[in-house]
Amino acid sequence: MADPRGFLKVRQRETQPRRPVPVRIMDWKEVYEAQEKGVLKSQAGRCMDCGVPFCHQGCPLGNLIPEWNDLTWRDKGEEAIERLHATNNFPEWTGRLCPAPCEASCVLGINQPAVTIKQVEVSIIDEAFDNGWVNPLPPHRLTGKTVAVVGSGPAGLAAAQQLTRVGHTVAVYERDDKIGGLLRYGIPDFKMEKEQVDRRLEQMKAEGTRFRTGVAVGTDVTWEQLRRRYDAVVIATGATVPRDLPIPGRDLDGVHFAMDYLVPSNRVVAGESPENHIDARGKHVVILGGGDTGADCIGTAHRHQAASVTTLAIGKQPPLERAGHQPWPTFPTLFEVASAHEEGGERTYLASTVEFVGEDGKLTGVKVAETEFVDGKRLPKAGTERIIPADLVFLSLGFTGPEPAGITEQVNAEFDGRGNVARDGYYMTNTEGVFVAGDAGRGQSLIVWAIAEGRAAAAAVDKFLMGSTILPAPVAPTDRAIAVL
Repeated sequence: MADPRGFLKVRQRETQPRRPVPVRIMDWKEVYEAQEKGVLKSQAGRCMDCGVPFCHQGCPLGNLIPEWNDLTWRDKGEEAIERLHATNNFPEWTGRLCPAPCEASCVLGINQPAVTIKQVEVSIIDEAFDNGWVNPLPPHRLTGKTVAVVGSGPAGLAAAQQLTRVGHTVAVYERDDKIGGLLRYGIPDFKMEKEQVDRRLEQMKAEGTRFRTGVAVGTDVTWEQLRRRYDAVVIATGATVPRDLPIPGRDLDGVHFAMDYLVPSNRVVAGESPENHIDARGKHVVILGGGDTGADCIGTAHRHQAASVTTLAIGKQPPLERAGHQPWPTFPTLFEVASAHEEGGERTYLASTVEFVGEDGKLTGVKVAETEFVDGKRLPKAGTERIIPADLVFLSLGFTGPEPAGITEQVNAEFDGRGNVARDGYYMTNTEGVFVAGDAGRGQSLIVWAIAEGRAAAAAVDKFLMGSTILPAPVAPTDRAIAVL
């Protein structure tokens, strides 16, 4: 334990400073600044090194949080990154994008503000990159086995890196022109600059992972062709089918899915000139949905200098503190103020969207009504309708599952009742040698779950190919640890 009295001496939680709003909305650089070393060490020293560290159960990756908190407090950065990498392939991504369920499980959080676990995590990996402590780990020998990983998001890349490191020849297929999935084109740079993706890809290339961009599996190459070419195939395409809102006026010009806005915007920031770019400059923007993707739209619209930004959520505003039915150490639903919310805009709850209104085929407003609950259902309350001016509406209502992309027809893999690719307790579909990991099999979820499933699926693939495996398997598709691999 770093400082036995640290949580008593330092009771205040100090998070990373954010750049001033007037400054940061003028560019696309990351919002957060590096924290002063002394403050970081004192925050890490608040870790109690509990007899039963519940932060472990809160983290799907099983991160060794008390260990690297202790090493950070002792200023042993090189040892800290070794312990962090033992369970997490990409802490620079989770440290920026994960909502930190580990902090909700922190024992200190019972009666004090939780340890700033996520902040310590990202500081460890940033220091490691700055000091050259992140090096390629190529395999000592090759097995002669080949694996195709389809999809280059966090699940696919985690599976690919693990399988490459134990000696398999791995090729990652990506339909976009660059590797990274939604990390590349879905997450705005103000949350994570793409350098964080590129330098990790350089490590993977040096280890031997091969990348095939601009290849749409299912059309450019069939799943059956991959099965014949490779000894195993991993489906890691994510859950990219957006949830729609089929109400009157849905076909008006100006109503878009959130990703139809974010992806071209990210391409523009990267120096490209996409034909379908949507510019919100001077326009009234309404965002339906209050999650992370909606917040990404808010921050993007502010940087486009939108005239106004309004977020509508159909449900009640979450509480500021834990509700009784979400006790510690569960992950509670709380009212969150993300960096994008600090930058302006209006957030409205209990708002049911009734209709998109417009003139001459173009959107001019959104008709909303107050939400009321009838027999457990959320319905628009009659007589409360009003129209909010809108030039652009972005639907940020989540995702319903993976795109079929010929999976059923070409490899006979089945889908479950939730629209995800079905799999057994070892990540294999009903077609032998075809595995699925991440959101494609789990449904829309967190980045930590994607990486954890990528690592566990890699262990299952390795066992399938070699008869046994030394790879760790953090989670099973049932959310329980795989007992024997």
